[in-house]
Amino acid sequence: MRSGFTTGSCAAAAAKAAAWMLFSGTEKNQIIIDTPKGVKYQAEIKDIQRTPDAVSCAVIKDGGDDPDITTGTYVYAKVSFADKIGAGKIIIEGGTGVGRVTKPGLDQPVGAAAINSVPRQMIAKEISEVCDAFDYEGNLIVEISVPGGEEIAKKTFNPKLGIEGGISIIGTSGIVEPMSTQAILDTIRLELNQRRVSGYETVVVSPGNYGMDFMREHYGYDLDKAVKCSNFIGLTMDMAKELGFKKVLYVGHIGKLIKVAGGIMNTHSKEADCRMEILAAVSIQKGVDADTVREILECVTTEDAVKKLTDETKKIEVMQEIAGRICTILNRRTLGEIETDCIVFSKELGELARSEGIANGDLSEYY
Repeated sequence: MRSGFTTGSCAAAAAKAAAWMLFSGTEKNQIIIDTPKGVKYQAEIKDIQRTPDAVSCAVIKDGGDDPDITTGTYVYAKVSFADKIGAGKIIIEGGTGVGRVTKPGLDQPVGAAAINSVPRQMIAKEISEVCDAFDYEGNLIVEISVPGGEEIAKKTFNPKLGIEGGISIIGTSGIVEPMSTQAILDTIRLELNQRRVSGYETVVVSPGNYGMDFMREHYGYDLDKAVKCSNFIGLTMDMAKELGFKKVLYVGHIGKLIKVAGGIMNTHSKEADCRMEILAAVSIQKGVDADTVREILECVTTEDAVKKLTDETKKIEVMQEIAGRICTILNRRTLGEIETDCIVFSKELGELARSEGIANGDLSEYY
């Protein structure tokens, strides 16, 4: 699959080209920059606007084969002289369509433009090289803007994260890798860190939208306080431990969380799938009859498998055992440094079990 380039790479390329044109007085329709990953990026320069004191130009974002919502947007850089700021200084600012940070815990401080550290370093490096080439030792202002960025941002995580008014200029490698696992993990860490720097030692985590919706509908939980971990259960626990959380509540559909009861830390189906086997094993332990166990093993979905447990008492015992095992496995992951609770549910049957730590239904410590 074809890789693309981040908004950070686009901003750096546009800024370098604008600086070059500002000093040389001539147009430049292509520019090459170095990405942090070591891959060179040759960018086409669009919509050039020149005056004696400033140059503006754009690079069109290309996310490659990744389903990137910012693909096709114009990332602009305007570079202008600013002799009154201080010798040899490059000031990087956010313009139209670039978000502004409103909550702590992000890459940039509250009030700053949402242009992350690595893109800022890339922009400064590329412009510094141009300054050296033209023996310029004065000051420059670089304004990054993305027309339409405010509307695009509404379809991203930015509003939840506390970035308002536009998209973020991001990227740690400069390269967009299709369906990047690292991008997902970076988002998980960012959301956990926001919760932690806000002073919380507890967090609600769910693999996906089902769990999030369940918490909102059944407990009125504010989803801005929850973290979606996708399939990365184990790595999320590692991050929570590293950030100093004391308690984690996992809320998830039986089809996902039952895998954790078997020690599976990545719940994607391509990694492992022994849902029916785990349910069957626990059912045997709790005295469910052999015919029912065989029916469970023949099921395709956990929704159907749970329905085979028609003896309500046995079903409760089986589900409570599974909830207990999930917590035991996750506590073991962090060597007991984090206390873990869980709620397991079915779309059709509702809540199936909850761990002993929240048996009374009191979730106040997670709010």
